[in-house]
Amino acid sequence: MAKPIFWNNMKRYCDLKSYWVNRFGCRVHKLPIDAGFTCPNRDGSVAAGGCVYCDGRGSALRRAGPLPSVGDQVRRGKAFYRGRGGAEKFIAYFQTFTNTYAPVETLRARYDEALAEEDVIGLSIGTRPDCVSDETLALIRSYAERYHVWLEFGLQSISDRTLAAINRGHDAAAFLNAVRRASGGPILICVHIIVGLPGETREEILETAMEIAGLPVQGIKIHSLLALKGTALGERYEKEEIALMTREEYVGTVCDILEILPPDMVIQRLTADGYRDIFLGPAWAGNKLAVLNAIDREMESRDAWQGGKYGVAPLS
Repeated sequence: MAKPIFWNNMKRYCDLKSYWVNRFGCRVHKLPIDAGFTCPNRDGSVAAGGCVYCDGRGSALRRAGPLPSVGDQVRRGKAFYRGRGGAEKFIAYFQTFTNTYAPVETLRARYDEALAEEDVIGLSIGTRPDCVSDETLALIRSYAERYHVWLEFGLQSISDRTLAAINRGHDAAAFLNAVRRASGGPILICVHIIVGLPGETREEILETAMEIAGLPVQGIKIHSLLALKGTALGERYEKEEIALMTREEYVGTVCDILEILPPDMVIQRLTADGYRDIFLGPAWAGNKLAVLNAIDREMESRDAWQGGKYGVAPLS
């Protein structure tokens, strides 16, 4: 496989930073927003307790006291990232919990508040596949006709057995239905998956990647599984009931996934970090740059490219 010209980057995959520079001609940064939403997997609408890996605290802003307005959060974020990384344009990233879990007029007010700020060129909306009504999709589609809009679906795994085991509260069919209803128009779709979920084999992880590769999806976030204090997963980890992937296992699996995905799918994330105050493991996940560098080295040593096995990836 030859490196696609449209990547216009120094990577062996289609990275988000380069994608935005190529599209907008400048540095673009996502501003994390906590708009005060909750989650149906916590408030009893779907289940209680949330996913086994989620600590349920929400953002640091929420834990510090009354939430600043969406506009205040955008302005603070812009000031920080202009000085830190030279960003010129911004995407308001509605990140905390389920950001379509409210009446449409409430959603409209929150999204409008972010887009009213100078140099905000779009939205990225994190949600669950079981929380996007047709009315909500119509609202998001109306923004996508005027702005750069991503709808980010948390999937984690295509395996119903795994989804039940992690208390996800929806099945694979709900995800496939949500993607079908959101696709075919101006909305850009990003899917989140977690590598290293308890009980999942390499074959099952690659099945998730191959399913996503065949869908009308424009982006993906690949997360490493983190064990956090105060979560069901963290308790099992502390009791040594489960083991987490080594860095070598994780890096190898991520590279396998990259080879399966279409070459034009934007890779928005390749690992997870943060949560320093409640972080239990794996220890290697605390050094994000080292993980990213290891992925780069592995892709180079394989002479592999994103999409090199697209459509023909074996499971063995």
